[in-house]
Amino acid sequence: MKLVFNRNGGFTLIELMIAVVIMATLAAIAYPSYTDHVKKTRRSEAQADLLELSSFMERYYTENNSYAGATLPFNQSPRTGTARYSITLTTNAGPPSTFLLTATALSAGDQSSDGCGNMTINQAGVRTHSGSESGCW
Repeated sequence: MKLVFNRNGGFTLIELMIAVVIMATLAAIAYPSYTDHVKKTRRSEAQADLLELSSFMERYYTENNSYAGATLPFNQSPRTGTARYSITLTTNAGPPSTFLLTATALSAGDQSSDGCGNMTINQAGVRTHSGSESGCW
């Protein structure tokens, strides 16, 4: 007589639990890395906007011989969609005529926990940040 074992082609509970543990471990490693990458990408976009607005201010100075009276063409980053940073302009009529552009992470958004804090650029091209993280610019 022949013994025949009829086994279904499914997974056992142990196999399923091992797969769940592996997926949870991968997610625990990947998610923080992903969110860090998203923050850096949004920060880079705000920096690009600051540089673009700095060029705008230099063109304004060329036409008016002063930064006073300038208004920014946009005041958030990104320009469309959900704002992550608010961009402000501070001018001094001088002499010398100066400006300071500041990108401030909005407190309601996820960029508020970014280690770079507020980013600034002035008429001399000096770039600073208020956070404790290094290498922000």
